[in-house]
Amino acid sequence: AAEIVYRHLSPTPQINWPLLSRRCGAEVWVKHENHNPTGAFKARGGLVYMARLRAREPDCEGVATATRGNHGQSVALAAGLAGLRAVIVVPEGNNADKNRAMEALGAELIVRGRDFDEAAQHAAGLAAERGLHRMPAFHADLLSGVASYSLELLRAAPNLDRVYVPIGLGSGICGLACARAALGLETEIVGVVAAGADCYARSFEAGACVETAAADTLADGLAVRAPNETALSIILANVSRVTRVSDAETLRAIRHYFTDTHNIAEGAGAAPLAALLQDGGDGKRVGLILSGGNISSGLYARALGEG
Repeated sequence: AAEIVYRHLSPTPQINWPLLSRRCGAEVWVKHENHNPTGAFKARGGLVYMARLRAREPDCEGVATATRGNHGQSVALAAGLAGLRAVIVVPEGNNADKNRAMEALGAELIVRGRDFDEAAQHAAGLAAERGLHRMPAFHADLLSGVASYSLELLRAAPNLDRVYVPIGLGSGICGLACARAALGLETEIVGVVAAGADCYARSFEAGACVETAAADTLADGLAVRAPNETALSIILANVSRVTRVSDAETLRAIRHYFTDTHNIAEGAGAAPLAALLQDGGDGKRVGLILSGGNISSGLYARALGEG
């Protein structure tokens, strides 16, 4: 999968930032997936999925999928490179900047539903109606593609005690678990969710899928109500715990990324830092997955202004 990714993308850096390490009381290594061309880690998965789809279904004309933004940008980019149409459904009130980015990459954008889960239902109907391939937001090809960032991080910093990774639908954390196993490492993996969108935390605690009634968080990449069963099974087998962070903690982490590293982090990308600050560093060697930097200007101004 990494070979497919590197036809189009370069590996992203992992950087130890002294100010951030001092703030956290740990040796902190940040994996900068915000440096990808689409501003997020999802680009890797889309490239692998589309390349393998082309091989499996050479007569496929296009795909339909749902997103809060980063998955959609990945799909739009990869579909364009593969010569396929991309029809992408987003929920009402979605990040306007992400919407514009998907359209700029050539996608047909449709707004439908109150949240990601309702948008996904509409995308499934559109796929059947238009004869398009129904592209899921969680799939083995997506997982193997995004796992390439974990290979990069764990090879560059192989002695990490712990890595904090955000959980949306689960491809990133599952990819990290697979990369850790492939390299034979014992690094602890901690999943991070928003307190207002904590279906994976509840599911982890229950040992089975638990759906929530709402997904209320400013971190749109974490705003999921229903966990994926396959993702949860991988998480249960490989992750030590799933921790919740508040929106206030996430806003502070967004601000700390700016003051300490001059990097832009969206809510999901900042959540791992919020979790580390919640735990305390204890002098350990810690990895943080800065999964993306696609934050709206208004929310970013709010995060900086609250400082």
